[in-house]
Amino acid sequence: MRMDISSLLDAPPYPAERYGRLADRLALLLGTTNDVLLIQAEAVLALEAVATSIAREGIRALNIVTSPYGTWFGDWLTRGAADVDNVCAPPAKPITLEAVRRALDKADYDVLSIVHAESATGILNPLPEIAALARQKGVLTIVDAVASIGGHPVDVDRLGIDIAVVGPQKALAGPAGVSAISVSQRAWKILDHDRAPTNSMLSLLDQKKLWLDCGRAALPGTPAPLEFFALEAALDRIEAEGLPAVHRRHAQATLATRAALEALATSAWVDVPDNSVLVTTAILPDGIDRDTFLTAANSKPGADITAGVGPGAERLFRLNHTGRRASEEAVRSNIAAVSAALRQAGLPSDDEAGQLALASVYGA
Repeated sequence: MRMDISSLLDAPPYPAERYGRLADRLALLLGTTNDVLLIQAEAVLALEAVATSIAREGIRALNIVTSPYGTWFGDWLTRGAADVDNVCAPPAKPITLEAVRRALDKADYDVLSIVHAESATGILNPLPEIAALARQKGVLTIVDAVASIGGHPVDVDRLGIDIAVVGPQKALAGPAGVSAISVSQRAWKILDHDRAPTNSMLSLLDQKKLWLDCGRAALPGTPAPLEFFALEAALDRIEAEGLPAVHRRHAQATLATRAALEALATSAWVDVPDNSVLVTTAILPDGIDRDTFLTAANSKPGADITAGVGPGAERLFRLNHTGRRASEEAVRSNIAAVSAALRQAGLPSDDEAGQLALASVYGA
């Protein structure tokens, strides 16, 4: 059935005076008094803008790689002539605090970059501890919090994060075509240099000069109003529910999913507390073709089950409980779909046991 999109046409301009309010609302979610920039593009562009705006000769970066996103960030820094040392976790696993400590002890770094929660593999990196190490060393910290915002506490000011990139399309259940960056005063000093991009979508200095320094009225360029109206609506929902309640809802969906998988004799990929609350990643049993399994699972109503992404994830599948899907109904649909796909593959699967296990988490 074709969706009627006529109501989305000829959208009125988003009021210029509301851009600053949106930035302030995002700052509250991030727990920061730092500047917040609104980026008129999906969060990958915001991440590239950060790397491109910082990178230059003389900058030494410790880049933590736990997924393709970390690899991209290191490549962008290298392209800009920064001296980059990549610290790579075992495939599809979180980085260890000890690995970061060893790297920081070996050299003097200007910046450290890390992804907080990885929706690609369902892992969670130990951000608070790593941020504390970076502070002790005087290293500027850059965090990709695109997936984690709304699912996990980020607490920019408390953790001393200098740059955080967020996107509303995951745990906030908002639009994908807009993102945001929080920037500390210390970070502005390293961003302000004569090789920084200007007159570019990748320029953070342009945002500072043409928006922040001008009183945060109209954004430079031609903003897409639908994205900003949608972001405002997403924040309305989050604020009405309350951020702590949103965090609890995601945590409960994760616990229920893990309990149900255990009842189905299916192994989760990582143990608590190394798992993200965004998706639960499980190991595909031996002898099952992944594509056939995913097709069978996703033929069931309400299921959202996808393949793991990146090196080490070839035999992993993800159960999505991010954003609006962090609910008992969505978890039930996913577990029923996994159980049915296992049975179709010829493996024993006790769907009733799985459903009872998740119900116990929800108090039913």
